[in-house]
Amino acid sequence: MILVDEQDREVGTMPKMEAHEKALLHRAFSVFVMNQKGEVMLQRRASHKYHSPNLWTNTCCSHQRLGETNIEAGKRRLQEEMGFQTELKELFSFIYKAPFANGLTEYEFDHVMLGYYEDDPQVNPEEVSHWKWMRPGDIKKDMEVNKDRYTAWFRIIFERFFEYFLQKEKKL
Repeated sequence: MILVDEQDREVGTMPKMEAHEKALLHRAFSVFVMNQKGEVMLQRRASHKYHSPNLWTNTCCSHQRLGETNIEAGKRRLQEEMGFQTELKELFSFIYKAPFANGLTEYEFDHVMLGYYEDDPQVNPEEVSHWKWMRPGDIKKDMEVNKDRYTAWFRIIFERFFEYFLQKEKKL
């Protein structure tokens, strides 16, 4: 993983588990894919994931590799997890911290990206158990009632994405 400071400047590297155990700030990305109907593609994490198994989350997310741009990393992981590629645009970035019951912590400088896709994904069962399309307003409502069905980071990131989405809708 690429460790960063609060301005997203690289300060070192570390194995993923160690960075999560020590709760160190590292670079990450989150991809949201939407369709022409305005729905977001969600994935349900595979049951054997080391944290947050069987929870719903955004289309894909992960960590950049050394020398990889945010967009390159997003496209790579989208192909690895969901089995397709599309153009991505970076929307915004921010820092968040999400501790887990197993002692690990996601402390990320997260780059949030958006892409569009119309077909069904060809999900990697090692990463994803299910997927679905859902309208942003319906996601927000469901999270209010069933927050435990969603990953901790998705609940944080989605609030910011939803605000972006509302601003975009007002311009249409």
